Formats: sequence, C-alpha cells, structure tokens
Amino acid sequence: MNSISPQLQNQISQFQQVQQQLQAVNAQKIQMESQKREMERTVEELSKAEGDVYKSVGSLLIKTEDKEGLRSELEESLETLEIRIRSMDRQEKALREKYESLQETINRALGQSGSEED
Repeated sequence: MNSISPQLQNQISQFQQVQQQLQAVNAQKIQMESQKREMERTVEELSKAEGDVYKSVGSLLIKTEDKEGLRSELEESLETLEIRIRSMDRQEKALREKYESLQETINRALGQSGSEED
C-alpha cells in the first residue's frame, strides 16, 4: 500500500479538527437552546405570578418588588441568548460546509490513490 502524502495527512488532520469543533458547537447550541426554553417558561410563569416574586442572585433568592424590572431583565437575557444561538447557527453552517468540503477532497484523494494500485 502506498503511503499517504503529507498534504493528505494534513487534510485528514484538519478534517478531524473540524469534526471536533462541529461537535463542540452542536453541544453548546443544544445547551443554549435548553437555557432559552427554560427562560421562556420563566418569563411566562412570571407573568402569571401573583404575590411575592424572587430573583436568583448567585446562590441566593432575593425578594423583589419590581416584577416588571425583573421581566425586562429576563427578556433582555432571552434576546442575548437568541443572538448567541443565531451566531452558533452561522458557525455550525460554516463548519459543516468546511467539513463536507474536506471530506469530499479526502475521498477523492483516497479514491485516486486506490485506483492507481489496480
């Protein structure tokens, strides 16, 4: 069997790195989407809440009189999360395109080297 060219070895290494980056981005995106759903439920429950309302500050729950201010904070955090998720979507798309391009290049190179042996 012929040895793999240094260029092809480099492309395989890049392919593996892109694959790992893609997995990391996917994991982060899933985590952010989960946080977003949780925050949406929190905003919904806050609008229904009657009586005392508490907000989390670090590991403490603090009573707050400003329910609208808290809702505003939550909605701002929700917007920030949505922006970050869209950014992750773009990053995921770019990585996926690079992944598919490298995969195609590697497959072509391996196919050519395989056909030369026949």
